[in-house]
Amino acid sequence: MRYILLNKPYEVLTQFTDEHGRATLKDFVPVPGIYPVGRLDFDSEGLLLLTDDKALQHRLSDPKFKVPKTYWAQVEGTVSEEALDKLRRGVKIKEGLTAPARAEVLPEPAELWERSTPIRFRASIPTSWLAITISQGMNRQVRKMCAAVGLPCLRLIRVTIDEMDLGELAPGQWRELTLEESRKLKAKFSATKNPANRKVAVKGSKESPAAPPAKGSTNPRRSV
Repeated sequence: MRYILLNKPYEVLTQFTDEHGRATLKDFVPVPGIYPVGRLDFDSEGLLLLTDDKALQHRLSDPKFKVPKTYWAQVEGTVSEEALDKLRRGVKIKEGLTAPARAEVLPEPAELWERSTPIRFRASIPTSWLAITISQGMNRQVRKMCAAVGLPCLRLIRVTIDEMDLGELAPGQWRELTLEESRKLKAKFSATKNPANRKVAVKGSKESPAAPPAKGSTNPRRSV
């Protein structure tokens, strides 16, 4: 089984083929037989997990597991405490009411890579950065949440999936999880940890706690 972390660049499709000739994952990860876990929008950037482990792929995508994902969002305007409070309580978007999110004002990230297409700034409107953690998967959810509280999203970068992070991966670079990282990931999201299974567990039985997946290496092996 293979488990790969990719820093997906801006304007790359989260798939391996495109009839319109747009950039896809195949342009960056020349590994056959792997598939992305979930999606990352064409105009979003950042962490993507790819694997040929179909069982793990299904479990990580299952909303019952509430896998947390953290995004850095560059937004138009100044972030107020009222806006943060709304994000933390849940906001109404087209798909429904979002679950409470973790939301904090973020200093402008240091040494962040330049986007291939620069952000279009308006001189009269300041921009701010937010760190937002959600565990849902509604369509373009973070962008819609920001818009709902009056903070249009200019740039969106996913920086963590559960405890896996970008580490030092630059856009278009990838690395495989170490054997220890993949072992811990599979242990944490094994079938026996399915919330549905816990409901029918035999009374008196014990489960050993799952080990959390390790963070991304600070000195990852890369392929461009």
